This record gives sequence, C-alpha cells and structure tokens, in this order.
Amino acid sequence: MQRYGDQSRESGVVAYDIDAGQIIVQFRNGERYLYTEDSAGAANIARMQELARAGRGLSSFISQHVHDRYARKINSRRL
Repeated sequence: MQRYGDQSRESGVVAYDIDAGQIIVQFRNGERYLYTEDSAGAANIARMQELARAGRGLSSFISQHVHDRYARKINSRRL
C-alpha cells in the first residue's frame, strides 16, 4: 500500500494500492475496499487512480461518485 498524500490533512483516506483496472483504498478507520472497473466503471477508476497519485480529493470523489460501488471489502489481515 502507498501512503496517501493527504494534502488537506483532513482526508478519510490513508493509503491506496493501484493495479490495472482497480484500486484498493484504505480509510482512516482501517477498512479497505477494492474498487474495480466492473464495480465502479472504468472512468471512475481512472479518476480515482489519478486523485490517489495526486494526494488530493480521493475521499470526496468516493463520497460523491462511487460510495458503495466497491467490488468487495477486504479483510486487512489478508494483506
């Protein structure tokens, strides 16, 4: 997992992992979610990856556009 830049210092996102066509997002509460092109749409995944790399706006984007369109919740003990 890559540490999220969190330029605002107020984000709910703390880390992410990017792979082709998907992104795993870890939130401040420790929960991790896998978003895929199938679950959230290719354009949304591309935008999420862009925001993750920039370290700004990912949490807001998830709240506003993809919220519960994740493929699955990931048990943190598996990673």
